[in-house]
Amino acid sequence: MLARTPRVVLFDLDGTLIDSAPDLVAAVQALCRELGAPEPDADGVRRVVSAGGRAMLRQGLPGADDAMIDQWLPRFLDLYSVAMTRHTCLYPGIVESLAALAAHDITWGIVTNKPGWLARPLLAQLPLLAASRVLVAGDTLPLRKPDPAPVLHACAALGIAPAQAVMIGDDLRDVQAGRAAGTTTLVAGWGYLDGEPPERWGADGTVATPLDLPRALGLRS
Repeated sequence: MLARTPRVVLFDLDGTLIDSAPDLVAAVQALCRELGAPEPDADGVRRVVSAGGRAMLRQGLPGADDAMIDQWLPRFLDLYSVAMTRHTCLYPGIVESLAALAAHDITWGIVTNKPGWLARPLLAQLPLLAASRVLVAGDTLPLRKPDPAPVLHACAALGIAPAQAVMIGDDLRDVQAGRAAGTTTLVAGWGYLDGEPPERWGADGTVATPLDLPRALGLRS
């Protein structure tokens, strides 16, 4: 439990609010079929979803060099963009946690490395998330997480000091960005975690499930 209840909670998107791995894995697999490459292991791709498109393609196409990855990334994103919410869903407990934030007048927003042209229509298809008070996408600023700029931008947009906010995500970059910005940081222990032990990330705490988040934030039922 945090020593002080925050005014704002900033969430990562993929692997924190939503389980988008099925649709992202399907897009990697579709690209591999187009290229005549073996279909990749779904679990291997899933583990690196929070690390971004290039990491997923490296996992799915292990023989590809950086130039190839950069060449194929736009096609991967196109394949993903036409089926972003076929299987994507909110993690169990997210609805209840967001309701608890609203009940305690705590504002929440989203800071993601997902480009805005994908993030905005995705949120529009998931109406509960469309209520986010701020969206800082991967192309909102010149810099992305782990740089603190997106977190600072979100705090400024909401009119609060970073010390009044919590940044929560399932990737090391979320923790790094939040800490550098001056927020409290929490790890979404239900997320992808990139196959790494999150206790090494230096966060202020780890939350096991979305239903545990209100208690971790010091909210009273």
